[in-house]
Amino acid sequence: MNSPEAMARIVALSMLVDGGLDKSELDVVHRYGIVERLGLSEEQFEKIVHHLCEDMLQCADGSHYGQIEMANPAIDSILEEIQDPQLRKQLLRIMLAIVDADDRLSDGEAVLIDRALQCWTLDLVAISDTPLSAQLSSELEHHQMQQRDYSASKPVNILETHY
Repeated sequence: MNSPEAMARIVALSMLVDGGLDKSELDVVHRYGIVERLGLSEEQFEKIVHHLCEDMLQCADGSHYGQIEMANPAIDSILEEIQDPQLRKQLLRIMLAIVDADDRLSDGEAVLIDRALQCWTLDLVAISDTPLSAQLSSELEHHQMQQRDYSASKPVNILETHY
């Protein structure tokens, strides 16, 4: 609980949830020294990213070629590894910076942020000092309204193909 490795898994999930490691997301991680702030070496972080990729591939059911689906409970179990309220706020700021890096909010990113807000009982006002683009806030609110219409057990598309 609250370990640097647990925090790194959440950062890695934020980077992978839209279908892969984007240069803009990697730039955010490096620009803000996120790996160092977590207390990890680059090699440790790379191993965590690699293991998370393997875990995500193992949970794939194989029915959607090129896509990996992850149910909300699996996302929640990763998020629940962080119990400290201050760490949760810091991680949410990092997550928002990563998902906003490419100025586009994918469905997978919106689901991850929504799950974090719900699991950690936070709202965007609680981290209001975090700069958010109006587009990110608007897309997140739109996605949250759509999610309420879906069953909680519906699998989430974690890795999307970009065709």
